[in-house]
Amino acid sequence: MDSAILWRVAVVQALAILVLSLALAIVFSHGFFADWGWLVGPLAWLACARFTAWAVGLPVAPVLVRAVLAGLVSVLFVIVGQHWLGAVVAIGIFAALCAQLPRPTAGGA
Repeated sequence: MDSAILWRVAVVQALAILVLSLALAIVFSHGFFADWGWLVGPLAWLACARFTAWAVGLPVAPVLVRAVLAGLVSVLFVIVGQHWLGAVVAIGIFAALCAQLPRPTAGGA
């Protein structure tokens, strides 16, 4: 496991989620998320993972697969009413899974 990649992925993903969540909260009402959160949440998570792959220099497809796996774990937290705890756990799992990928080359991924 590459601890440098783990921490870079965790920080970038957390910041991306924070910024996108704040932007969406400003634009949309709570009712929108009550009705459409099941779709917007996963799409936002994947968009942030795509950004994280780019920012850290990791290959997109394997990163998105890892985002889906971590996202599935977070669904369990959503079911029990702990959405944001699930996001934190998912970020940790996502970062740990991405840390298993080969280190990016100097020329990028």
